[in-house]
Amino acid sequence: MPMRTVRFLFFLLSIAAGIGLGLVYGWLIKTPDPGQLTPQVLRADFKADYVLMVAQVYQRDQNLAQAVQRLSRLDPASPARTVAQALLTARDLQYDPADLQVMSDLSRALQSLETPAATGEPAP
Repeated sequence: MPMRTVRFLFFLLSIAAGIGLGLVYGWLIKTPDPGQLTPQVLRADFKADYVLMVAQVYQRDQNLAQAVQRLSRLDPASPARTVAQALLTARDLQYDPADLQVMSDLSRALQSLETPAATGEPAP
């Protein structure tokens, strides 16, 4: 066999071995922990998509409590802040204006929950 053919075969064998070892490591040795795979670790653009889906469901059924429960998967502390951040991301990514409006409507509804009038507390 010519030396060039031997080098080419060694190259292909090295590539195949690297792919095989990478798959074994990723699938068998270092598998991801399902406990670490929560909606809170999503990228900002995926969070914006999630918020848009929640906003579309809210637009259809007007169930704000259910929307808050769904949004709490992203940030249990403040669903309104989650929607506001997602709205900024959606604007940066140039979402469709109708989608931005749906998200804005959800944001306004959530803000009405956090106002003193909505909670029955006296205004300062």
